[in-house]
Amino acid sequence: MHSKKDKLKPSVEKPLLLFISGLMWFCIGVMLNAFAVNWLMGYEGKWHYLFAGIGFFMALIIHHFGFLRIVDKNLGRIKTLEERPSVFAFMSWRSYVLVLIMVSMGIALRHSALPKQYLSIIYIAIGLALMLSSIRYFRIFVAWTKSGTSDRR
Repeated sequence: MHSKKDKLKPSVEKPLLLFISGLMWFCIGVMLNAFAVNWLMGYEGKWHYLFAGIGFFMALIIHHFGFLRIVDKNLGRIKTLEERPSVFAFMSWRSYVLVLIMVSMGIALRHSALPKQYLSIIYIAIGLALMLSSIRYFRIFVAWTKSGTSDRR
C-alpha cells in the first residue's frame, strides 16, 4: 500500500537515474567549457593553446584520479537504492552540499580579479573532467538497459 507521500514522490527507474546523472555531469561540463572558450576567444594574448592544453592535461588527471571514484561511489549507491528511487537520488545529500560549495566558489572566481585566461584553465579542467566522467554513467545506463537489470556494474 502506497502512502500519500509516496504518490507525490517523483520516482524513476534506476537506469533513468543513471542517465540523469550522466546528463547532469555532461551539461555542467559543457557549460564550464563554454565559459572557458568564451574567455580564451576574448583573450588578446598569444597563449590560447597553452592555457587550453594545460586545462586539457589537468582534466585527464582530475577525471582519472578524482571524478571516476565519485562516479563509482554514486553507481554503487544507486545500485542499492529501492526499486523506484526519487529522481533527486542521483546524488547523495552530502554531494548536494559539495555542489553548492563548488557553485559558490565558481561564482566567486568568475567575479574575482583573477584574469579570465588563467581561470579558463580551471574551468576547462573541471568541465572536461565532468564530461569524460559522464561517459561511465552513460555506459552503465546502456548496459543496464540492454540487460534489463540493475545488477551490472
